[in-house]
Formats: sequence, C-alpha cells, structure tokens
Amino acid sequence: MPDAPIIQFKGISKRFPGVQALRDVSFDVTRSSCHALCGENGAGKSTLGKILAGIYSSDEGELIVDGRPVRFANPSDAMAAGIGIVHQELAFCENLTVAENLCLGQLPSRATFVSRNEMLRRAREYLAAIQATIDPTRLVGELPVSQQQLVQIAAAVSHGARILIFDEPTSSLSQLETEHLFELIQRLQGQGVTAIYVSHRLEEIYRLCDTITVLRDGQHVGTKPVKDVDQGALVQMMIGRALEAYFPGHLKAEPGEELLRVENLSRPGKFENVSFTLRAGEVLGFAGLVGAGRTEIAEALFGLDPLATGRVFLDGKPMPLGQPSAGMRRGLGMIPEDRKRHGLVLMMKGRENVSLPTLERLARWGWVKPAAERRVAQMYFDRLRVKAPSTETVVAGLSGGNQQKVVLGKWLAAECRVLIVDEPTRGVDVGAKAEIHGLIDELANKGNGVLLISSELPEVINLSTRILVLRGGRIVGEVARADATQEILMRLMAGISVEK
Repeated sequence: MPDAPIIQFKGISKRFPGVQALRDVSFDVTRSSCHALCGENGAGKSTLGKILAGIYSSDEGELIVDGRPVRFANPSDAMAAGIGIVHQELAFCENLTVAENLCLGQLPSRATFVSRNEMLRRAREYLAAIQATIDPTRLVGELPVSQQQLVQIAAAVSHGARILIFDEPTSSLSQLETEHLFELIQRLQGQGVTAIYVSHRLEEIYRLCDTITVLRDGQHVGTKPVKDVDQGALVQMMIGRALEAYFPGHLKAEPGEELLRVENLSRPGKFENVSFTLRAGEVLGFAGLVGAGRTEIAEALFGLDPLATGRVFLDGKPMPLGQPSAGMRRGLGMIPEDRKRHGLVLMMKGRENVSLPTLERLARWGWVKPAAERRVAQMYFDRLRVKAPSTETVVAGLSGGNQQKVVLGKWLAAECRVLIVDEPTRGVDVGAKAEIHGLIDELANKGNGVLLISSELPEVINLSTRILVLRGGRIVGEVARADATQEILMRLMAGISVEK
C-alpha cells in the first residue's frame, strides 16, 4: 500500500535534566513522502529525529517502523533498520579521506591489512549512487560544507537507508548548492526513500514537502498536507500567534555621523581595495555569492587577519589591523558566521559565554563579580527568550537557535558602537528571526552602526539602509534599499549587466 505509514510515533516523550523536550508526541509518516518537521527552536524537532535515528532513546511511547515496534540502542541499530540521518552540524574525521570516512566501521581488508583499492572502489560506488562527483582520495576537512553533506548522504544511502532524516540541511549551503540538494532528495524519493525534512525555511518546505508536522514546546500541534495550510497559518501553529510583517524603524531617520571608514582594505587572494563608510543609525548590507569575500572582509575588520592591509577608522580615529582586542575596546563587535567554532565556548555555561567580552567591566581588582555576571546573563537570556533551564546550562546542550541567541546576547551586553553580524539568522525559526531583526533595528535606532552579512537576499533588502554587492573580493556595486530587488542584486553578484 503506497499510502501506508512507514513510521508511527505513538506517545513519544523525552526529558533531559531540567527540560521536557518531548511530551506525548504522536503522528504518522507516509511511505516515500517528504515530511516536514517544523517548530520554534527548542520545540523538539531535532530530538525527535535523533530518537528515530537511534542517537537518543525515548523515555515513554512506542516507535513503529514498517508495522513493527522498534527500540534502537544506538545509530548502528537504526541504520540496520534502514534509517539514516544527515546532521545540521556535520560530524566527520576531517583528517581522513572521503573513502576512509565512507567505509569506517566496514573497512575492507585483505589478510590483516586494509585493502585500499577495494575501499576506493566502494567509495566511488557510494558516491555514484547519488551522482556526486567527489574525489574519494581527498581529505574530508578540505571539502566545502556542501560536498561534506553529500558525503554524509552517500554514507547513509550506501547502508541501504530507506528513511533519511535531514536536519537543517541547507543552513550552510549557497542557493545553487541548495538546488542540487533538492534535486537529490527528489531523486531519492523516486527510488522509494522516505525523507523527514527539518527546516525553519518555509519556502523550502512548500517547495519540497507534501506533509507538515508542527511541534511547539515539545508537543504535537498538528499534521497537515502542505496544500491545506498557508504560510500565515503555519507560522501561527509554530509560535502560537500571528506574525506581522516587520518594517524597520531606523529607515525613517537620516543616518548620523560617520562611525566607520574603511580605505583600500586588501588581503592577497581574498579581497582587494575594499572601501566604504558606515554611519550612525545605518544598517549596511553585504551581498555576494559564496566565495565573494564577505566573511573574509568582516574578519579582517575585526582584526582576525594579520595579513590584511589598508586603513580603518572608528569614530574618526585610526584603528590598528590584526588586533581584535583593540577594536573591542573601541566598541567594535562581531557575531561570526560559525557560532560553534568561533562564537561560543561550547563546554562553558551560558552565563560564562555571555560575559566573555565584558569580563573587565564586570571585574573588581581582577576578580569577576559573580552577582553582576549572573544579572547581566539573566537579563539577556530573558530579553532574547533563550530556552534553557537556566543561565548555568552548558551551551553545547542548547538547540542551534538558542545557541545563536547566546552569541547575540554576548555582543549586546558589550554595547558595541559598531556590530558586524555574519548570517545572524542561520538555523533559527521564524519567530526568533523576527526577534533578531527587531534587535538589529533597535541597535540602528539607538545610533549604532550595523554591518549585515546574509545569504538571504530578502533579509538583506528588508533590513539594510543600503547594500554593497561583492564579487571576486571586490565591491562591484552599491544599491539603495528603495532600488533593491533580488533580481538586481543577483545580477550584480553573478556579473550579469543590470537592465535599465
């Protein structure tokens, strides 16, 4: 029966210390469908996917796969049952080759030695099955994120996965890479694979999925065919309220004095002769394709690239390059693109992460004042509605969106005059995205300057006072918000002449 459920969740509950992640969740997934799993950060989506993939065990309830009750002790059990997961945060042995990663756990051997020829043959076969043209002899750590993701999918398909869980699979992909992923998912569906698609990007869900399940605060809100629910109704199911269209207030005021001036900022092989200004009350957008140099420029401005040359002025005074501490003392902050590697110390508590840039301010005679540190951390946890048992929770245990809120809280607490924000809403839900947009607008309204880097063109267009377009490490155009459209920006980004 083509419409018979391949997966049935019956009364699934899961609790972590201080958090009820899932409570009595029940719904079915139809065979060969693409089933969306939606909800705010911390709603329980990833937890449910990890229970299905054998990473977690449920505390209560029953999981039925292909008509049989199952309980997986580990991911190997789930894989043996034909269930694989493509994680949002990729997990590989980066110092090993693609072939070695694909064959880990099942290394082909001859006598007591690994058969490298057979390993390469298998790896090429696995990659060919998903039409991935990746050299199996390359180290995984050398591959771009999009190709690492293909390796992860190849590994799951090679083990005979009939059910694939995609957890925020496009969060680190360009638009072109996302299109290739969609084609692959649809091709796998045609081969009988069932996809469970976890995403915050509603346009992807409406394009790719046929059924939507919404979780809120760990509980099942509803399961509906995509054609029966519009975006407004879906958002209301996810966050429990209607979400009004957001119009930034800072656009109503004229920008103030110059806060930041950049002259001929260059870095051989990355970008060259980048010059611009940022004024008080302004959000300056950076648009460009992957590899255009947006993040590299931001890192150089913050002082993370010792080889960068050029001149940078903050409040009219020269600022030395290659010294992040100098910029921070002058009121420069940066929310990085990769929150796990560069934005957080994962094994530290939320309180400790929030206070990192402001320890000197919170200290007396070299000792941090605990009460002041707790007060600041709690203020920003409350303001950003971070879903965590307390500020003492280790941030590694928070959902991706709540980790992003902690990064935001850290730099809001620092009260920066100029804040660089690189992909501020990557991996966050629609409700949190609106809150982050509101915070960026609030900063501009207070007279701060914001440099906004985002791969989501609607986000750049909606929030920015004006937009700089980069291609090949150079600024190739400036577009006022009133004139900006996705088509104009895409043409500039791709080097296609803009039609008058």
